[in-house]
Amino acid sequence: METFIIDIVAWFLIHIGIALVIERLPIQYFTFDTFLYRIRNWEKNGAIWGKWFKVKAWKSRIPDGRNVIGKGFEKKQLSEKNKPYLQQFILESRRAELTHWISIVPAPFFFLWNPPWAGWVMVIYALLFNLPIIMAQRYNRPRIQRIVKRLDNKK
Repeated sequence: METFIIDIVAWFLIHIGIALVIERLPIQYFTFDTFLYRIRNWEKNGAIWGKWFKVKAWKSRIPDGRNVIGKGFEKKQLSEKNKPYLQQFILESRRAELTHWISIVPAPFFFLWNPPWAGWVMVIYALLFNLPIIMAQRYNRPRIQRIVKRLDNKK
């Protein structure tokens, strides 16, 4: 039971710590379409996440991390449809994706104080908690990018 409490506290501190560090990164850090953020051909502009994982059906149930850390950008729904806002949305979706990729990395450290079976539970937890959020970002971002492109073409 003691180890279980340590695991809960450790994950809480890890999630909050990573979120706060990534939140402090300048937004310019996310302006480049780097290897991590680039949408791959096999993702079919995000459609693969909708088809295989039905992201549209459950993405609205993902808790908004900004409510926990008290900072951040509202990504649950588009509150505006102008180009600067949509570009900001794209950058913030990259920030969210990076946060959740990095949040998976510490999972193997739980093997240091847990029995092997519990270490694997922690790895599975990290994947189940973070991958859906990554999928939602990779589902939404190409759609927003298409809207921005359409706005550019209207000029």
